[in-house]
Amino acid sequence: MSNDSHAVALAVAGSASVRQEPLTAEAVTADQLLRTLPDPTIPSRWGQRAMAARVIAHRWWSLALALGTAAFLRFWHLGAVGFNSDEAVYAGQAASIAEQPAYLPYFPIFRAHPLLFQSMLSLPYRVEVSDTAGRTLAACFGVATVVVVYLLGRQASDHRTGVVAASLLAVMPYHVTISRQVLLDGPMVFFATVALFLLTRFCSGRGERWLIAAGAALGLAAITKETAVILAGGIYCFFMVTDTVSIRLKAALRAGTAAGLISVMFPLAIRLAGASHSSTSYLAWQLARRANHPVTFYLTTVPQAMGPALLAVAGLGLAVSVRHLNWPERLLLAWCAVPFLFFTMMPIKGFQYLLPLAPALCVLAARTLTAPSLWKAVTRRLPRAWGALQRAGWATLVISLLVPAWLTVQPSTSRVFLAGTGGLPGGREAGTWVEQNLPHGSTLLTLGPSMANVIAFYGHRQAYALSVSPNPLNRNPSYAAVDNADLELRTGRIQYAVWDSFSAARSPRFSDRLLAYVRKYNGRAIHSESIPVTDTHDAGGVATVITIYELHP
Repeated sequence: MSNDSHAVALAVAGSASVRQEPLTAEAVTADQLLRTLPDPTIPSRWGQRAMAARVIAHRWWSLALALGTAAFLRFWHLGAVGFNSDEAVYAGQAASIAEQPAYLPYFPIFRAHPLLFQSMLSLPYRVEVSDTAGRTLAACFGVATVVVVYLLGRQASDHRTGVVAASLLAVMPYHVTISRQVLLDGPMVFFATVALFLLTRFCSGRGERWLIAAGAALGLAAITKETAVILAGGIYCFFMVTDTVSIRLKAALRAGTAAGLISVMFPLAIRLAGASHSSTSYLAWQLARRANHPVTFYLTTVPQAMGPALLAVAGLGLAVSVRHLNWPERLLLAWCAVPFLFFTMMPIKGFQYLLPLAPALCVLAARTLTAPSLWKAVTRRLPRAWGALQRAGWATLVISLLVPAWLTVQPSTSRVFLAGTGGLPGGREAGTWVEQNLPHGSTLLTLGPSMANVIAFYGHRQAYALSVSPNPLNRNPSYAAVDNADLELRTGRIQYAVWDSFSAARSPRFSDRLLAYVRKYNGRAIHSESIPVTDTHDAGGVATVITIYELHP
C-alpha cells in the first residue's frame, strides 16, 4: 500500500463516529472522503472539504502533469513537416478506403499490413484528407497508451509506480517520435499494452474473464499490425517459467480463441476481396528481403531513443532483485525479451519495431524508483532521506528524457533520413509543387520508392522508382519496376526525374545512375527544395534536399 493510501486510510479511520463500518483504502472514493474526514482543529465543513481536496490533489497532480506533458509533446506542431514514405502509404490507404478519387489510382487498399487503423482514419478522410487529421489520430493513441501504462503500473505495484511509469513514457523520445506519425506501431502498442494490463488483472487473481479480455485485446493489436503476434510468445514464456501464477488449459484456449477470432478478420477480408495472391506475394517478399541494418542495430540505435538512463534504471532494478523476481517483473521481462530476440534475428529491422517494449520498460524503471526495499537499503544510515533521493532520481530521469524528446519534435536539420524517425523534410512541398505545375498524366522517375510514395500522395502523379528490382521476389508487390529506364526516358514515357538527398545517402549507386540519365537527356532543374541544416558546410547553412528535373530526349 502506498503512502497516499495509508494517509487516506488513517483519515477514514478517524471518522468512526460518523461511519459505523470502516472503509479500506482501496474502497475510499473522493466523495466518501469529503463526507468522512472530520478534523477537530477545523471547525467548519468548508475547512474539511478543503483539506480533503488537498489530499486528493496531492495524489493526482503528478498524473495530470504527466498526461498534459504527453499531450503537448505529441500534438505540438504536428503538421510542421510532411509525411514520410510509410505515412504516405497508410494515409493513402485510408484515403482509398474513404473512396477519395485522387488517391485510388496510386494506393491500393490491400498491401502488407492489416487495416484497422487505416479504416479508422478513413472516417475523417471522407470529409478531407490532411496530414494533421492522420497524425492527430495517431497522437491520441499515444496519449491513451500513457493512461494504460499508469493502470499497468498501478496494477503491477501501486499508484505511485503507475504515476512514475506514465511520466516516463510521456517523455520517452522513442514513443514520442513514433506516436506523432501515421504509423501502425503506435495504435498497435496501445492495444498490446491494454492486453498486458488485462493480463496482470488475471494474474492478480481477478478471474479468467480478464485473460479472455486480454486475448481479445491482443487480437485487436494483431489486426492493427501483424507483428503483435510475437507478443504471444512472451506471454507463453512467462507462464512456462512462472510457478506462482497458474492457468487452466480451458482458460488459455478461450483466450486464444478470442484472439484468433479477431485476428482472422484481416486474412478473411483479403480472401473475400480476392487479394490472397497479393498477400502471399507480400509474405514471400518479406522473407526474401536482404538485411537493411546490421545485427547490432537494436543495441546501438534504438537504446539512444529509449533513453540510456531509463534502460540503466530498469536493468539495475532487475539486477538487484534477480534472485527474488516476483511475477509482475517476470511478466514484463518476458514481454520484452521475446520481441527483442525475434527482431534482432530477423534480417529486416525497423526503427519502430521495438515500440511494444517501451511501456514494459517504463514500468520496470518505475518499480526500481519506487521500491522501498531498494532505496532504504541504499539509505540505511539515513532512513528519512530515501524519499528525497527517490524523488530526485525520478526528476533526473524525466529530465534526461524530456530534453531529447523536445528536440525530436522540432523540424529535422539533417539530409540523412532514418525511416520511422519523423516526417520527410521538403517532401510535401515538392509534391504540392508537382500537383500545381506538372501536366496531368505526367510520369516521374525517382531514386527510390520512398520519394515515389510521397510524390504520389501529394502530387497525384505516377512515379516509378529506379531502385525497384525487376525480380518480383526482390521487390514490394505494390511497386512496378522500370525494366528499361533508358528506353522509357528516350521515348518520352517518363518526362521528369526527382533526385533527393535522403535516398541518395542510402543508395549512392542509383543516385549516380539517375544523375547520368539527367545529363544524357539534357535535364533541366525546374524546382528544388532546401532546408536549413547543421551537418553541412554549405554557405548559409542551407542544403538542397530535393531537385526535380525536366528531361528532353
